[in-house]
Amino acid sequence: MQRSPMKSAVMLGVGAAAVWMAMKPENRTKISNMATQMKDKIMPSGKQEVIPVQKAGNPDPLDVEDNKMVSEGSMYGVNYYNENLQEQR
Repeated sequence: MQRSPMKSAVMLGVGAAAVWMAMKPENRTKISNMATQMKDKIMPSGKQEVIPVQKAGNPDPLDVEDNKMVSEGSMYGVNYYNENLQEQR
């Protein structure tokens, strides 16, 4: 099966453009995200992430412990970020 010279030239151009764009790290992540999204559209995995939400948007004013946690603010995200940052150094 032979390809036409025009099709080969177009594919070569697309490949060269992708390599040129991937030289910057921020573009590399964009290309990776786009490729993942395209792959998910073409071949869906069938797995849907379901997050169990029971009390979202309707807090109980009598649930003192939950209200105390919310008023203090969640430190999970901050701690997770700090741990990962320290591991990289």
